[in-house]
Amino acid sequence: MSSDAISRPAEHLAERARGDRLIDLGGLALTAITFAFALAAIFPIYWAVVTSFKSETEVIASGVSLWPQRLNTDAYEHIWRNTNIGYWYINSLVTSSLITIGVIVSSAGCAYALSQLDFPGRRVIYVLILACFMIPMQALIINHFVLMAQFRLLNTWAGIILPQLIVPVTIIVYKQFFDQVPREFREAAQMDGAGHFKTLFRIYLPMNWGVTSALAIITFIGAWNSFLWPFLAATGEATMTVPVGITQVKDAYGIVYARLMASAVMAGLPVAIIYLIFQRRVTQAIMLSAGVKG
Repeated sequence: MSSDAISRPAEHLAERARGDRLIDLGGLALTAITFAFALAAIFPIYWAVVTSFKSETEVIASGVSLWPQRLNTDAYEHIWRNTNIGYWYINSLVTSSLITIGVIVSSAGCAYALSQLDFPGRRVIYVLILACFMIPMQALIINHFVLMAQFRLLNTWAGIILPQLIVPVTIIVYKQFFDQVPREFREAAQMDGAGHFKTLFRIYLPMNWGVTSALAIITFIGAWNSFLWPFLAATGEATMTVPVGITQVKDAYGIVYARLMASAVMAGLPVAIIYLIFQRRVTQAIMLSAGVKG
């Protein structure tokens, strides 16, 4: 065997090794950049948590301290003892749960009708639902406020819940999945005497249970974090939700940063726990929503 024939495989292996090293260096650089962005994203949360465990004197002291000199829980104790955060938690839990149930049930029913039933104006209704993406909820705030005021529903759970039941993206996501279900399933159910409601809840929803759970979780998180409409609809502390209630944490002598950070941490803690537990479902729901909007 000639020396050229032996050198060619060796050169090929050397080039491949150099390519692998370049790929490793590129991956290492990409990992470092991703890690840096992750630190930048999580630092505000870390700072809020650390600040909530500091005393007010330490918070306003000069210099930067990345860790409290002494863990201080006075801010959390003050919030539990001197605010209505217990009522705010109950209000948020009740309204977010009812909004989630209402959105899922109404959206699934609407999507089933648009997907599986033939009736006049079906295409027009679907086009109108698609057009709702062009109108942000903030543009309808005045209309919602006037209607709730006329119905005397301000400062009530119903006044907070009703305007938040309109979520077009949930209808569109359900319709896309219901369109993929063969019509033979519905026809077989009708031959067995099942009505549309039974068909929806016994066949279509169970076949798309993963989508339903993902949409329910993301809807609950969105309802819990909602601020603008609950802020306008609930002016009394008895009906405030947690995001609105923490705006009432103030002091006669100025801004109390530790208490504000503690209230923010307590407001976001339930959502953070839900996200950590159902991370896959939340990511799935975000991808579904992004796919529809894209």
